[in-house]
Amino acid sequence: MTSSELLLKPITAEDLAAVVELDRQCLGGLWTIDGYQRELDSPNSELWAVARSRHQPQSLIAMGCFWAILEEAHITLLAVSPEYRRQGIGALLLSTLLQKAQARGLERATLEVRSSNQAAIALYQKFGFKIAGTRKKYYQDNQEDALILWLGHLVIGH
Repeated sequence: MTSSELLLKPITAEDLAAVVELDRQCLGGLWTIDGYQRELDSPNSELWAVARSRHQPQSLIAMGCFWAILEEAHITLLAVSPEYRRQGIGALLLSTLLQKAQARGLERATLEVRSSNQAAIALYQKFGFKIAGTRKKYYQDNQEDALILWLGHLVIGH
């Protein structure tokens, strides 16, 4: 899949059904449709998606969100549909989130990631994130620890 076939877009209310389905598929149903609506309504949230085709903007294959908290972008989710992983889509979306954070004047970024999610950890480290700590038994579904990752200066261009 080439990047010219993909559509990078802000998530809108029309996308909510597709977003919840992608959430269910990738994250096990982390947020509800009401939760995503609250994110859309919040001036402190940025939600972006990647669609499979410019001609099918509802065909979402990836999504990401961050909260602007003081000078910090707290990345709350980054999800890529399993069949589209390892094709650079996560990097495209992460780069976009960091660019949007920088455009808002944010200076740093942070996130939590499952300690077993080596592919995601490698992606984040490629962008300069460093391990800052651990949240013990953070994930309720299996009591897995989360690594806290931190990016001290928002610099784009990876």
